Amino acid sequence: MKRLGQRYVQYINRTYERTGTLWDGRFRSSIVQQQEYLFSCQRYIEMNPVRAEMVQHPGEYRWSSYQTNGQGKSSDLINHHSLYQSLGGTETAREVAYRELFRHELESDEIDKIRKSANGNFALGNKRFEEEISKMLGRRVSRGKAGRPRKENLQ
Repeated sequence: MKRLGQRYVQYINRTYERTGTLWDGRFRSSIVQQQEYLFSCQRYIEMNPVRAEMVQHPGEYRWSSYQTNGQGKSSDLINHHSLYQSLGGTETAREVAYRELFRHELESDEIDKIRKSANGNFALGNKRFEEEISKMLGRRVSRGKAGRPRKENLQ
């Protein structure tokens, strides 16, 4: 069976002119400041199939959590975040509020910010959040300045 799997990966790599394992480089993530960006990230993710013109509405995509969050479909796979719970006092109220988040598209600069943080493995939040995460991890968690650092004037 393992050999069959290897052949399948080789077939996919040849067909799509790619290299590596089947899942190599497919998934990216970043730490997100929940109050500021959680719903923006959820909107970004839920709207990916719509932007890719796979479906007209996020609820039409089979693997979307929008069906549970906005349309009330039950799922054993989804645990609602406390921010989602705070959208309303009842399930129906939360679903209505969640759908309301999707009335307007994300701004292109917001989409760009989410993409850059995920692709660069950067924290997504305000400056204070980035500083706190950087301190905890002991490394830079935001995009650095391009180019080499300036040399000190030695005169």
